[in-house]
Amino acid sequence: MDEPATRELEMSLSDGASDDDVSVPLPREGGSHSGSIRKGCDPFAQTQRSKLQHRRARINQQINKEMRMRAGAENLFRATTNNKVKETVALELSFVNSNLQLLKEELEELNSNMEVYQTDSEAVNVPLIPLGLKETKEVDFTVPIQDFICEHYGEDGSVYDKEIKELMELRQAMRTPSRNQAGLELLMEYYNQLYYLDQRFFPPHRNLGVHFHWYDSLTGVPSCQRALAFEKGSVLFNIGALYTQIGARQDRSAAAGIDRAIDAFQRAAGAFNYLKENFSNAPSLDMSGPSLCMLVRLMVAQVQECVFERVTLTTQDTHFTSQLRLAQEAARVSDVYLLVQQTMTQPLMKDYVPFSWASMVQVKSEHFRALSHYYAAAALCDHTLSAEGDEESEKAFVHFYVSPPTGLTLSQVLQDPDKRRKLGKAHLRRAVIRHEEAMRVHGLCKILRKMDILQDVLSLTHKRSLDKYSELDREDDFDETAEAPEIQSQTHQKPDITPPNFSTVQVTDIFQRLGPLSVFCARARWGPVRVISLQRREGGLGLTLRGDSPVLVAGVVPGGCAAEAGLREGDYIVAVDGQDCKWAKHGEVVHMLKSPSDMGVELSVITLHSHDTQVERRTIMVSNSSNKENTGQHLVGGAKGQSSASLLSWNRRRREGSGITKRLGSTFSLSFGSIRGAEAMY
Repeated sequence: MDEPATRELEMSLSDGASDDDVSVPLPREGGSHSGSIRKGCDPFAQTQRSKLQHRRARINQQINKEMRMRAGAENLFRATTNNKVKETVALELSFVNSNLQLLKEELEELNSNMEVYQTDSEAVNVPLIPLGLKETKEVDFTVPIQDFICEHYGEDGSVYDKEIKELMELRQAMRTPSRNQAGLELLMEYYNQLYYLDQRFFPPHRNLGVHFHWYDSLTGVPSCQRALAFEKGSVLFNIGALYTQIGARQDRSAAAGIDRAIDAFQRAAGAFNYLKENFSNAPSLDMSGPSLCMLVRLMVAQVQECVFERVTLTTQDTHFTSQLRLAQEAARVSDVYLLVQQTMTQPLMKDYVPFSWASMVQVKSEHFRALSHYYAAAALCDHTLSAEGDEESEKAFVHFYVSPPTGLTLSQVLQDPDKRRKLGKAHLRRAVIRHEEAMRVHGLCKILRKMDILQDVLSLTHKRSLDKYSELDREDDFDETAEAPEIQSQTHQKPDITPPNFSTVQVTDIFQRLGPLSVFCARARWGPVRVISLQRREGGLGLTLRGDSPVLVAGVVPGGCAAEAGLREGDYIVAVDGQDCKWAKHGEVVHMLKSPSDMGVELSVITLHSHDTQVERRTIMVSNSSNKENTGQHLVGGAKGQSSASLLSWNRRRREGSGITKRLGSTFSLSFGSIRGAEAMY
């Protein structure tokens, strides 16, 4: 997907589903368009993950309440001059701050509850770090959208109750997505639908009056904005978070499960990176630049860990070069986790990231560094080199170290078994030290101590290195063990950051009955609907029509029937004899005009006075590419390879090259050349 050219610059500051999550279908009311068949999780299903998410929601609400109480107490403390009142308020503030601290600690423990999201497989794998979903309050679109339809579109807003209900049901469903592909599609469907909502009801210099409340994923601190960009960004964050949960649940005891985990974490990194590059001044810390940078690096590190697990799983032979490769892959995992650890210790992130996350990342950095030294020792001590393999092994060994061992040439090490044993012993010594450091850091974190599987992995690998060291240790080893050199990290599969592909989920504009977006959007301005009564004469109606959906009056014959009735060049025909024709094609409108009637024909028309340039260009681009609007079934994200950034960008800047033609007089009209090349006189 192409990167958008500009950034959203103005954002004013103002979980779980396991495999047995119960999904329930959303009832969809009828209409001229096809409704969504997406499903959300049953909010009453008591799975482990749903219980966890319910506890998160409850804590978020309590944090919100305590913060409002604190804000009120602080205002009173500043306003009052009564010392007695000040003492009472100060005491109350201490209680509120204490409660907030307890709630945040409880929320941190929930955010650190990684085991709920892991696979049920009996395989012993190091747990991966998933994210919980951002929580949000319900939003009632009914009155704001009805009022906007009445005021802006000049229609009765209650006529669109079914569409409003469908939108609200879709939003309610996406609050509890299932932890699978259906849940991702549900979030993407709502995200894509927000494009239409933006075009229909959010003009450039005015808001709809709807407040979007979202809670920070890690701290539970609430944020509220009226900008639709905040809603889009929060949904996109949840898409990334859901990918992390899908990645963590995979059974990594088989190559297929590892590949699915790699794909999920790469897509999570892509979602967070896309959010980072297209948002600024985010109101909550979880969507700030430093936080998203940390999350992207964390996802990349978890991809690298999965790559190492796949290499370990698929390396059947115990050849010298195979063990060197495992050592370098493990060193690479250690390096990327060290980078994540450094990011987490930055000033803004240090007090924000859960302590268990920072501890887990440090444990993994030490653990995989220990593994790299263990595999280096295994390569040096366990495998006798054949004459044929010496050249290949020496070539691999040349690039194995950052710098070669002091006082030894690599060829000497390879040819002398005793030197190989001593160098291997040095690697094992470093491996044991690293294992012990990982276990020490693990023991400092109460939450990690509760994770039995992590304890098992650390204990098993530590014991394996100790046993190996004991095998190599000899009573006559009086020489001091040399320091093992640093291993050059290397990987055979670099992680990809896969951006979200919104075109995989096609949606139909819920409010398409309002008419084609090329004209009937929030950025357009037109006069009131005028009713024109035409009586056919010998010379016809005296008008020229052009285009489809809606049909444009391209010309009016002076002195003709249409001119005398008040029809003007540049008018759009929205109804003929009371029959809506905003989506009608050219031929359909002509057929209705030619229908014989003694009473003549009655046209309902509007005159477009102004239109936002960027929106018109977008709709023309879509029409040029697929011409879907003419069927009333315009889809977001069409053909493969088509950029969805142009359809879903959050900015409202003007771009070069308008694709708009100024009309003949005081109005603007679309260039219909791509829709219908010829004009016709009637």
